[in-house]
Amino acid sequence: MDSGGDSSGGGAAAAAAKWRTDATRAFQYYLDRSTPHATGRWLGTLVVAAVYALRVLSIHGFYIVSYGLGIYLLNLLIGFLSPMVDPELDPSAAAHDGPALPTRGSDEFKPFIRRLPEFKFWYAITKAFVIAFVMTFFSVFDVPVFWPILLCYWIVLFVLTMKRQILHMVKYKYVPFNIGKQKYGRKKGGASSSSSKD
Repeated sequence: MDSGGDSSGGGAAAAAAKWRTDATRAFQYYLDRSTPHATGRWLGTLVVAAVYALRVLSIHGFYIVSYGLGIYLLNLLIGFLSPMVDPELDPSAAAHDGPALPTRGSDEFKPFIRRLPEFKFWYAITKAFVIAFVMTFFSVFDVPVFWPILLCYWIVLFVLTMKRQILHMVKYKYVPFNIGKQKYGRKKGGASSSSSKD
């Protein structure tokens, strides 16, 4: 009798494990398919953030959850804007008085590599908004606070942190964005000239 109960319990556990594996594999498949679609991913995250903001504003609570979310997002932003190798801690960069663009043909060009890549940055932000949204359904997280103080403190923290980050960027001469950099593409005349030769 006991062996029958064990086998049904083992079968249920195996079925649950198989379902979890299948669900994880399907989630990872769709996550991988979304990788090249940065604009769509970020628009989806904006929708999730708007739903969270509407939820918090409509119930007039969970400001401490929003404050924690804001601190976490600030931490992610710093990781996104920071280079993978901090020039202050890299001894090879310190020997040259910080990283610089190559000035001679023999100098090695080192492209900007983020400490937190864009995809991981997006995924962490989206996951944080979803978790914060779920937390708004549990009253234990609705701690009564005077929200203007939290908002002012977060703004001061944001300004001081970004000031330090911008000074770091200026000191070590790096720009974490590719806005305005030249993009190379095909010439329009190249396709027509090759077809005229045939």
